[in-house]
Amino acid sequence: MSNILIIDDERAIRKTLGEILSYEGYKIEEASDGEEGLKKFRERTFDVVLCDIKMPKLDGLEFLDKAREANPDVPIIMISGHGTIETAVEAVKKGAFDYISKPPDLNRLLITLRNAMDKTSLVTETRVLKRKVSKVQEMIGDSPAIQRIKDTIEKVAPTDARVLITGENGVGKELVARWLHEKSNRSSGQLVEVNCAAIPGELIESELFGHEKGSFTSAIKQRIGKFEQASGGTLFLDEIGDMSLTAQAKVLRALQEGKITRVGGEKEISVDVRVIAATNKDLLKEVEEKNFRLDLYHRLSVILIHVPSLNERRDDIVLLVDKFLENICAEYGIAKKDIDKAALEALKQYNWTGNIRELRNVVERLVILSGKVIQREDVLNNIVQRS
Repeated sequence: MSNILIIDDERAIRKTLGEILSYEGYKIEEASDGEEGLKKFRERTFDVVLCDIKMPKLDGLEFLDKAREANPDVPIIMISGHGTIETAVEAVKKGAFDYISKPPDLNRLLITLRNAMDKTSLVTETRVLKRKVSKVQEMIGDSPAIQRIKDTIEKVAPTDARVLITGENGVGKELVARWLHEKSNRSSGQLVEVNCAAIPGELIESELFGHEKGSFTSAIKQRIGKFEQASGGTLFLDEIGDMSLTAQAKVLRALQEGKITRVGGEKEISVDVRVIAATNKDLLKEVEEKNFRLDLYHRLSVILIHVPSLNERRDDIVLLVDKFLENICAEYGIAKKDIDKAALEALKQYNWTGNIRELRNVVERLVILSGKVIQREDVLNNIVQRS
């Protein structure tokens, strides 16, 4: 049931509006002047406010100013029997959702309220979605290796030190990068991600540094590169071991000087970026084979964080499975499924070459194909065995 606050110094108006809106299914709270209304507004949660303009102690426009300071998301509908077009315009400029003259037309009032409710719902949904999108996944695990990573993140994140994250595919290197950004002093800025392995060699420089219009055949307009986009925040270079030597040289210069030049451009552009890199390769071996620059390796590896494979932290599988079951069942809108000890033991004994990513896929498969309780037979029947 939606809550509506009616603020009006005329008791008859409050009573009439209250009876009409209560009949329509709304929960009503009343206030006899602006001061009382503001006190209730600050103490409780309302979906919409109906507020008179001409009132003693604190008039409607003053209430509007103070209420929007306290909570700008609540729609406030102004009502008045002495209003003019200028008053209505002023109210809307100050942030009122709408303006209705007294005596209010019932149909218009109800339509305006419905529209205001829709706005409240959209604001709430948007806030929830933003939390879901921006929320960094929890780092699951109690193993000594994971505890060391968490401790390192706590110490390193507040600094601007560059970090090189190593580990196999699917172990969660991106999650480590996200936590480093989230706990840093740059968390209000962007975390810009670049998968160096997914971008063709001839396009990586344009992706990182941008390009000027006409700098090459398909450059039909100017492009801002990832370094500029991440300025003031963090740039995450995933799979940096796959970057070309030419691009490596430019990245090295950007790290040394804090400046970049767009492809086809001449102007130097200053960038304030913290770089976090990740790779599944042995970069020192790549250096020996002339595939990676040693000076860039030293620039990137001020702090080294190695993320262990799932096979190296089998004791964490129980916690991971429990979390995956909770999340996946919630996504499918079903009650969380249980898993018996024998099934968990089977999962712990499996050779997880795809690491956490593979484990999550297997748990999702089990949620879909198993009964209320996941049994050992379910695991054996639905896991991909390798020779």
